[in-house]
Order: sequence, then C-alpha cells, then structure tokens
Amino acid sequence: MKYIFVVNPIAGHDDKQKLFSRIKSTFRLIEDDMIIEETHCQGDAKNIAHNYAQKYGKDCVIVSCGGDGTVHEIANGLAHTDTPMLILPLGTGNDFAKKIYGTKKINVENVIKAFGFYNGNIKYDVKSIDLIDYNGEKCINVMSYGLDTKVETLGRKIAAKVPAIGHQAYNLAIVPVMCSSLNYQLNVDLNCIDKEGNEYKIQQEPLDYTLFAICNASYYGGGFCPAPNSKLDDGLLDFALCHPIKLHQAPPLIPKYSAGKIDEIKQIESGYITSGRIWSVDGNRLLGNCDGENFDYSEVNFKVEPRALKLFCFKN
Repeated sequence: MKYIFVVNPIAGHDDKQKLFSRIKSTFRLIEDDMIIEETHCQGDAKNIAHNYAQKYGKDCVIVSCGGDGTVHEIANGLAHTDTPMLILPLGTGNDFAKKIYGTKKINVENVIKAFGFYNGNIKYDVKSIDLIDYNGEKCINVMSYGLDTKVETLGRKIAAKVPAIGHQAYNLAIVPVMCSSLNYQLNVDLNCIDKEGNEYKIQQEPLDYTLFAICNASYYGGGFCPAPNSKLDDGLLDFALCHPIKLHQAPPLIPKYSAGKIDEIKQIESGYITSGRIWSVDGNRLLGNCDGENFDYSEVNFKVEPRALKLFCFKN
C-alpha cells in the first residue's frame, strides 16, 4: 500500500516535521510506502489526490495533512473513486475531523497512534460516506449562508494574521459581525424530509433569515454545531435555518448553537434535505461557504451524493 501524505506547509500545527520524522521511521520498518507531497497553491491537493487515485486506485491512501481546506480539496479529487482518504488534523479549525474522531478537542498525536503510524501496526476501517454536490463541486462538511458564513470568513482572516490563537479566531469574529444587520435574504426551493420521513418543500422568494447551514457533518466555524446528530452515510443532509433575530437576542443563543443544542433555540427550524436550489434575490453574487472555503455564485443547485467517498476510520 502507498500512503500519500498531502501536506499543506502553512497549516496551523507547529510540529509537523517532528511528527513526520517519527512516521518516516516507522515506514522504514514495513513494506508499505510513505510518499510526501507538499501543496503550494490552491487546487494542488485536489490534483495530487486525483492523479494518485487514477494511477493506483484502491492500492493507495491519500492522507490529508492540513485543515478543512485541504480536506475539501482532497474530497473533490477522490469523489467516486476507489481511493480512500485519511485525515491527520493539522489545521486551525479541523471541523470535519471533530466529527469523524468524535471530539471537539483534537489531538493529532492520538490520531496518529490510533492508526498505528508510530509502531508500524497500521490498522483501520474504511467506510463510504456521503458528499454534497453544489454546482459540480463537492462539499464534505457544511455549506452555509448568512451570519455563520460572515463569521467563518472573518475568523479565517484573523487566524491567518495571528495563528497562535487557533480556533478562538472564530469566537473573536462574532463580535464585529454582530454589530451589523443580522437580517439577510435569499431565494430557496428545497426538497426536505421531516423527522417522520415525510417529504415536503420549502419554497420562498425571498426568505428572510439570519443563518442557514446545510450539513453533511456536524461542526463548522471552529466548532459551532448546527447538526449534532448528523450521519455521514444516511443519504440525507441536516439543515439548521435560523429565522431573523435581533442583536439583543443573539448573545444567549450562541453558546447553545456552539454546543449543538439547536432544539432549545425556538428561532431555528431544522430537518433534512436531499436537494435544492438557492439563488440571490437581486441577481448579484451570493456569499456562501463550503468546508471553510468561500464561494460567490448567484445560484447554487445542490444535492446529496450517497456514499461518494471512501474514508479511513479508527478500527473498532
């Protein structure tokens, strides 16, 4: 087996060289190959993953060594292939890793040990998970609009300027964002399923809202949790739609939203979506976010793609 470590050299973790040195020592003792590929610009991780998948198929593993942006690119490169992805959470937010490793306090050393990269006894399970297709691109974690997208955008800028503060950058970003209007608009045509399994639609032009998150996984924005009970392989996307709130209503809601207690927030409507269309009210580009990466389409057509990606998980 070939393990392709796709490394974002500017990702948040400071001890990458020490970690890789220990892993290299292990690979010298076993028959599997360790190949390190560094990224240098946007799109590199996707292309590296795609090229190795085409060449080696199920006989290689793409190891994402960065944050959510690296995970996003690799997922796009591996969608609908036989090549699995393994995630070493070396970024600032690591929101998707929080879901698959079951903790908001990610420790990359524990992840490396659990997969056996330090002792040579490499062990894992492989599961197929869903993706979100949006305008032909893939989202592995959360697609969002409104307040949460603005916080995510500003939080990334703060983290880039002051890396030492890590995911706290997203908490700091909340304050300036909330000082502006919390009422946004977009048009929606959504195919939904309620918690009893009944199909229904949400169609509104325009829809007034504060935030709207469409979730394959659970966490985003440095740990906020709009979909605490999401399942990665159920063929459904969870959604959290917060109807307009006033500034004074927001502070007590934020801790609940972060903790995944959305059922306690009366302004939030939740359920499941399989597909839909979202477009701007005035025809201008609409700011959105997928996996921590911004996009500005004026219209987005999206759908769930069941079991479209193979993922390395801890062995039970």
